[in-house]
Amino acid sequence: MRLHDTATRSVRDFVPKTPGQIGIYVCGLTVQSVPHIGHLRSGVNYDMLRRWLTHTGNEVTFIRNVTDIDDKLLVKSLQGGQPFWAIAYANKLVLDADYRALNVQPPTYEPLATGHIPEIHELIGELIAGGHAYVSAEGTGDVYFDVHTYPEYGSLSGQKPEDMLSAGEAPERGKRNAEDFALWKGVKADEPTDASWPSPWGRGRPGWHIECSAMARRYLGAEFDIHGGGLDLTFPHHENEIAQSHAAGLPFARYWVHNALLNLGDAKMSKSLGNVIDVEAVREMGIRPVELRYYLGAPHYRSRIDYSDDALREGATAYRRIEGFVQRAVEVVGPGRPKAVPPAFAAAMNDDLNTSAALAVVHDTIRVGNTALAESDETGVRAALTEVRAMLGVLGLDPLDEAWGGGDTGSDLKPVVDSLVALALEQRTQARARKDWGAADSVRDQLKNAGIQVEDTPAGPRWTVGEQH
Repeated sequence: MRLHDTATRSVRDFVPKTPGQIGIYVCGLTVQSVPHIGHLRSGVNYDMLRRWLTHTGNEVTFIRNVTDIDDKLLVKSLQGGQPFWAIAYANKLVLDADYRALNVQPPTYEPLATGHIPEIHELIGELIAGGHAYVSAEGTGDVYFDVHTYPEYGSLSGQKPEDMLSAGEAPERGKRNAEDFALWKGVKADEPTDASWPSPWGRGRPGWHIECSAMARRYLGAEFDIHGGGLDLTFPHHENEIAQSHAAGLPFARYWVHNALLNLGDAKMSKSLGNVIDVEAVREMGIRPVELRYYLGAPHYRSRIDYSDDALREGATAYRRIEGFVQRAVEVVGPGRPKAVPPAFAAAMNDDLNTSAALAVVHDTIRVGNTALAESDETGVRAALTEVRAMLGVLGLDPLDEAWGGGDTGSDLKPVVDSLVALALEQRTQARARKDWGAADSVRDQLKNAGIQVEDTPAGPRWTVGEQH
């Protein structure tokens, strides 16, 4: 497999530290608010990478953290009169539900920043001892990383310290250099009283960047294979992670993999800009979670997605064509057992996780399968179905995956809908039997207007949920 490595700005052969065992750390969300679909793109992209690596025989340890304390959370806490940890927990519950809805596998471990204060203290202490960090001379308890002690600073993002603005998330008090960044933030009078911990430097809380370095080392060791995250994290977050980790003598990540963003108009989705679309809004559009996963995972992970309602609906329609083939094939030959993926699919996935090319193989195979269905070629149908399901399984998109049964908010109404549609189809069958074609067509048209597509098959009428008219 080959992966694009941001650090070398090239697509490189992926060689894990230990053959057959892969450690991945992905920066998760800061749970200051409920997630939007731009956040969830990262979850889908790295889930597909993880599934492919597992499919090819590797044991994957997948770490995705949660940042449950930061400046914005504390501002919301003060504004709303609610503990910061209550806000973080409520938003994390929504995030977990959204991941489940999109069939994103839970991480091997999901560390919280607030649960790793001792590890953070240990790493900060090492940096101070090594001359790479300093305690503010103003007695505020702030600890900063001295960027000038790390000559390679800026190598990931291609920037130079003298050209950079301050990282911004640290207070200005007691800094030696504007670009130095906070490792530990001393307590301030205008912050919630429960948002600090004792430390060797005084009460305070961790800076954003040190959290991930400490948690990655805790769960993956000093060196691991892949560090992932959104492209917007390259600077300052990942740049600072590299600096503090390498300065502490940690080899850290062997490959840096970044997914592109999902934009709405000319700007990325952002709660602060108010231009966000969440899973609930997508559901209200009539788009199922499996269709949203397809939409988010179909483009190459390094390609920017420019969101539009039409593009989302086109993705949903494309997935429904896949789903329709699987349903028709299963009626003829049964669900079968997915086997090996086609070589062209494997080549696409090994080529920097090219899901776009991989899905092209899926659609090509479906065309072959549809021809076999038309020709009543059961052997051909079975071969196409097993290949299609194997490929979709790797992508987390198999319509027969039981995960999707719980992903549809209307699943509890399915027995009721089944009965009502069956009653309508029985009326249509009776009308056809007495050659009352007008009544039969009327039933079919009413079902179509309700979003139910009816297809006559040798086994009788079959219905699927389509687009409303």
